[in-house]
Amino acid sequence: MPHKITLTGSATGPLREYDRYVAFDMREKGSPSAPKGLKKSTFISYTVFVAKKAFNKTGLTKKSIMHEKILIQGEPTLDIPIDECPGEIGVICFQITVLPNKNDKEKNESDAKKEPKQEASKPSEAQKNTESTKQEEEQASVSQPVANEQKKKAETVQAEVKETPVQEEKTTPEKKPMPNQPKGTQDLLSFDDIIVPEAFLKTRPNPEKTQKVIDFVKRTGRLDEPLTIEKGSNVLKDGYRRYIVAKTVKLYKVPVVYEYQK
Repeated sequence: MPHKITLTGSATGPLREYDRYVAFDMREKGSPSAPKGLKKSTFISYTVFVAKKAFNKTGLTKKSIMHEKILIQGEPTLDIPIDECPGEIGVICFQITVLPNKNDKEKNESDAKKEPKQEASKPSEAQKNTESTKQEEEQASVSQPVANEQKKKAETVQAEVKETPVQEEKTTPEKKPMPNQPKGTQDLLSFDDIIVPEAFLKTRPNPEKTQKVIDFVKRTGRLDEPLTIEKGSNVLKDGYRRYIVAKTVKLYKVPVVYEYQK
């Protein structure tokens, strides 16, 4: 009886297309505790192979697959060439499902609760406007000269208000400096804009060193070093391990240093 395997998470690398199927890499963390006397397991990398027909039905794209949480059900395989299977274990996918995003679900529920409250508050605002109009009419009938004087004052205030934004625009302070980032950082680049060469995808960073960088990010909230990116093309030149870490901990902006084309 074939061995079944189930994976959950997001892709850790870009989607690779072949003749009749697509492939992408995933990663899962080992058990936090191990039997006495045995070493704890670390991250295990997988390369998932999905038929193009089944993949297209999910609605996933090359970019969205790296952010959407997916469920993979299939069986392991050892018959795939290492060039096509950079992960430690290959998985033939029988079923792929996109899991709902918990944050989006909570946001939709929150918005649904807010809408009735906003609609209920509209009548009270209309009543306030009606009462204010009645008071103005009563004041105008009692003393017209006073109303004219108030009108002049109101026009003066409006003129000052119109001039104020112009003065504020002139005195707008400069942009705040970049938040604390690793030494040498030149810019913060969107994670989705980085292009990873095939040469990097065929490598396997040391799991222990990768875990140290993950622990550093969780402790400080940032990477220990910036990624080296080619200016203009956004091709990754150095820092594939930190690229994988940024994906694992879901950093949407990463510090970079540019290498200019020769």
